[in-house]
Amino acid sequence: MEGFPKARQYTRSPAASFECPMSPEFQQIDLTIPPEMAGQRLDSALACLLPEHSRTRIKGWIEAGAVKVRGNPCKPRDMVEAGSRVQVQMTVDEPAQPEVQAEDIALRLVHEDADVLVIDKPAGLVVHPGAGNPRHTLQNALLGLDQKLAALPRAGLIHRLDKDTSGLLVVARNPKAQTSLSRQLEARTMAREYVAVCVGVMTGGGTIDEPIGRHRGDRLRMAIRVSGRPAVTHYRVLERFRAHTYLSVKLETGRTHQIRLHLSHIKYPIVGDPVYGGRFGLPRGATQPLIDTLRAFKRQALHAATLGFEHPRTGKTLTLQSPVPADFARLLAVLAADARAAASPPERGR
Repeated sequence: MEGFPKARQYTRSPAASFECPMSPEFQQIDLTIPPEMAGQRLDSALACLLPEHSRTRIKGWIEAGAVKVRGNPCKPRDMVEAGSRVQVQMTVDEPAQPEVQAEDIALRLVHEDADVLVIDKPAGLVVHPGAGNPRHTLQNALLGLDQKLAALPRAGLIHRLDKDTSGLLVVARNPKAQTSLSRQLEARTMAREYVAVCVGVMTGGGTIDEPIGRHRGDRLRMAIRVSGRPAVTHYRVLERFRAHTYLSVKLETGRTHQIRLHLSHIKYPIVGDPVYGGRFGLPRGATQPLIDTLRAFKRQALHAATLGFEHPRTGKTLTLQSPVPADFARLLAVLAADARAAASPPERGR
């Protein structure tokens, strides 16, 4: 696969022994909003004033009513005023969804140490339990792998992938690692590169900068909306076929369905995408193997191939790669074979 080296292989070893004491006791702290933070969102201001805690955790405290401004309950998006007194009743660690059960589900680990796990998620595996998927998710599998993860929100998962997107996910194994990794994600310093096959032949790479929000008529879809959250996607061409393009895609932000929606928005939907896709994009005179492969590819051809971040304990940059799974590799091979067949002159009869 051009542009992406093969994954480094790691031998599966028992989880490293480490202690991560989890205290259920509350700690109360009083803060005063400084003048330079006036007009900021409450969750953003507290993230600056409490750098040892992630913004996700702080937002959870606010939503749980554990944060009061001038004695009044508040919301994460509330704007703060200079001199306002903020009372925070916080827990050092919060148990994550006690109703989520541990399950013995095999996982491919591409990295494992006392602070971090990196999982190579297969297509078809849901990340979090939810409506229609109460069990057999990645979160269930993580709790089965390491019971200590039950003390962390979402079992330490820092980000997510759609059910039918394959590839790399990072998991924190203790609160300090979770805070560090969450802050890297928020600061956009965590490198995430994907590969995708889209319908249509692109002339070159580019950037898509379009805000994303919930679709007004379908809560399962996202849409380009002026009132949505900022979303930026960078892409470059790895290989062109007769009616398709193999891309490298880099996220600057991480909105729900971002790559799928952005590529569909510019009229290059991802092959097999059941929500934002459409036509197969069969070239004229397509070979039968290509026709059969495209019709059989029932999930989006999207794979999280590269993940890079600063290790929360050592500070060293860790970069990991994952090769595309077998169905994706076959799709690429068949597209290339079709292109070669079309380029070869027909044999003349004797």
